[in-house]
Amino acid sequence: MGFSSSSRRSRVASVLQLCLCMLLCRVQGGSSHGQPLEEGINTLVPAPSCSARDSLDKDFHPDCWDQPTKTITAKRDPSSYELYIVYLGEVKHGHPNHVVASHHDMLTTLLGSKEESMASVAYNYKHGFSGFAAMLTPEQAKQLAEVPEVISVEKNKIHTTATTRSWDFLGLNYQMTSTSNGLLKGSKYGEDVIIGVVDTGIWPESRSFSDEGYGPIPSRWKGKCQLGPDWGSNNCSRKIIGARFYTAGVSDMLLKMDTLSPRDNNGHGTHCASTAAGSIVEAASFNGLAEGVARGGAPRARIAVYKSGWGSGSFSIASVLAAIDDAIHDGVDVLSLSITGEEQLAFGALHAVQKGITVVYIAGNDGPRPQTVVNISPWVITVAASKVDRSFPTVITLGNKQQIVGQSLYYQAKNSSGSSFAGLLVGAGCTADRLNGTDVRGIILFCLPLKDDAGTPVSTFDYASQYVRSGGGCGLIFAQYTTDLLTMTASVACQGIACVLVDLDTGEKIRKYGGVAGSAVAKIEPAHIVAGKEIPGPKVAAFSSRGPSRHYPDIIKPDIAAPGANILAAVGNSYEFKDGTSMAAPHVSGIVALLKAEHPHWSPAAIKSAIMTTARVTDNRGMPILAEGLPRKIADPFDYGGGNINPTGAADPGLVYDIDPRDYNKFFRCTIVRRTNASCDATMLPAYHLNLPSIAVSELRRPITVWRTVTNVGEADSVYHAEVQSPAGVMMEVEPTVLVFNATDRVHSFKVKLAPMWRLQGDYTFGSITWRKDQKTVRIPVAARMTIQDFYADVA
Repeated sequence: MGFSSSSRRSRVASVLQLCLCMLLCRVQGGSSHGQPLEEGINTLVPAPSCSARDSLDKDFHPDCWDQPTKTITAKRDPSSYELYIVYLGEVKHGHPNHVVASHHDMLTTLLGSKEESMASVAYNYKHGFSGFAAMLTPEQAKQLAEVPEVISVEKNKIHTTATTRSWDFLGLNYQMTSTSNGLLKGSKYGEDVIIGVVDTGIWPESRSFSDEGYGPIPSRWKGKCQLGPDWGSNNCSRKIIGARFYTAGVSDMLLKMDTLSPRDNNGHGTHCASTAAGSIVEAASFNGLAEGVARGGAPRARIAVYKSGWGSGSFSIASVLAAIDDAIHDGVDVLSLSITGEEQLAFGALHAVQKGITVVYIAGNDGPRPQTVVNISPWVITVAASKVDRSFPTVITLGNKQQIVGQSLYYQAKNSSGSSFAGLLVGAGCTADRLNGTDVRGIILFCLPLKDDAGTPVSTFDYASQYVRSGGGCGLIFAQYTTDLLTMTASVACQGIACVLVDLDTGEKIRKYGGVAGSAVAKIEPAHIVAGKEIPGPKVAAFSSRGPSRHYPDIIKPDIAAPGANILAAVGNSYEFKDGTSMAAPHVSGIVALLKAEHPHWSPAAIKSAIMTTARVTDNRGMPILAEGLPRKIADPFDYGGGNINPTGAADPGLVYDIDPRDYNKFFRCTIVRRTNASCDATMLPAYHLNLPSIAVSELRRPITVWRTVTNVGEADSVYHAEVQSPAGVMMEVEPTVLVFNATDRVHSFKVKLAPMWRLQGDYTFGSITWRKDQKTVRIPVAARMTIQDFYADVA
């Protein structure tokens, strides 16, 4: 049988299309989201990813073979263009290439040509959600926001970043006996759970990322190992199974300070990744201090790296959203983001949660002031920072033989006072104008903090330590209201000198001695280590951001506290201490990985509930957990949410407060994007009606009823009794007070009635609702703020 000329032409055309498509796919490289824009002018437009099927079906992939890789020069003034994030909601076009084509069509209508539209795009979000980041003028962004399909248009923003003992303190001792039934053993140490770390990259040569003894990479993994300077294919492994990097929206200056690859030149991402999922490393320490076994919470979990932070830790939100979109596609189980974000990241996290991915964020480092908590969406786990039961006491001996104790990571110093006395100089604020010209050679400088207009002490530690070091001094004693930020004493400015922190009361003793003695002297001994019940813990760290949320006060944030002060983890090839909620979040991410391994069918909401309802609210002495600050106080839900994380309890919570993702969608449409084109159901109830493992009522004017639903994930035949602790000034009742579960009746609802008893405008008061079955407790925090009833305002 022969072929007609038209058939032959069709076959030839198909073959040519296939060859051209394969060529375009070969020359394409870099991130699946494209390359960074160069000042919005000369833009490398990558060819779409294409397959043989695409080449033979132009309708399936319209851009596969008619858009070669090339440089497009847009005729525009770069100073008038900025990066905007355009969110379109759910993916509606099936194949990712169709999604990209729809983005270009939308921009072509706006900009006038397909070349202009392709030149403007930095990222296409096409896997977990639909949207793009593009260089636009404010007027173009305004016009785009009027398009019916567009949910929101926001200008890109730049945000920032915010172990040997901590895991033992949390009860996860990897050396548990073979007969133990602990969470680590039950979850097989998080075996094959994939944790996506969106941060500053990773240092693959660290011992914490050894893949010795690991099996093949899980077959469900769809990620990639993106190559670049100082990063070859050998840097990915059976431990680090994927690595990508994102640069759009980041300044050239920051990019030049860094390496354009997944490699971490900052240390932050490596520290976080090793905290969450670092392999077991014996004899890890910081220059001999805190020596022990370093490991992550889920030491057998796999790590996927999404480098979005550059330089000192600056993150373009457009890039972070691209990382989240890729992570959804790649198949991660947990997303750990130790960065600030607020509303611009909310929809990315929402789509991840809808795909079954638990998203863990930081609460921020702006405490102890109230209303400073960030990352407040109800679908994410927002983590506060706590201190563990470990201390690094350093003995200071004064010339009058008085010995006082400070805190330090001082281990050795060439020019330090060592075991001999040195002159002690008592400074005031130790600012540049006060220290200018002061001779500090061979002496120990003592500094008291200054105070701002609100009376809060302001630290000048960095300047003072640099001044002492560069001036030939041998030590610095610095007084401040909290010694949370102990890692300051291990900073570069303290190398070669002994830096010690003391509290204000201790500092006053030193000041009095130095002011009386004509020739005051002191000596500083190297730090010791004390751990256990001698050191009360946990405590909420002073720097940890506090609630309530400014935007959504009817949702308690943060959700949980975890160790975040003086955390030892990998940085480069060594181990260093770091502070921050950035260190707390990966603790929770590691625990989430263990829970995912043991309970693979639990939803993100169920995992969050298990973590919050089993948290501890008492310390290692059985006393209420304290929150550092001015003054120190008993911690409340705006300090630590449900409490300090209890991994073993979370593995067997008994009951969970699960949530229908559609309720998240309704909240998102009616709150976060309420001023955009998103449709909002007029019947949207207040946020306190979300089935969260907490209750907050910011304006309690009159009696209200709140409903909650619990699902039994424990023993089938179970009976739980309610225990109610009412917030001060509030009458709170639970109905029914008994919940009976069996094999066929696993879900029950109950109502909570709250009524104000005080007729005054007040602050928040706190209580709790606990469901108890024998020794098992399922506790949720309650916060309420009474407001004056409306009719009182009409009374003259």
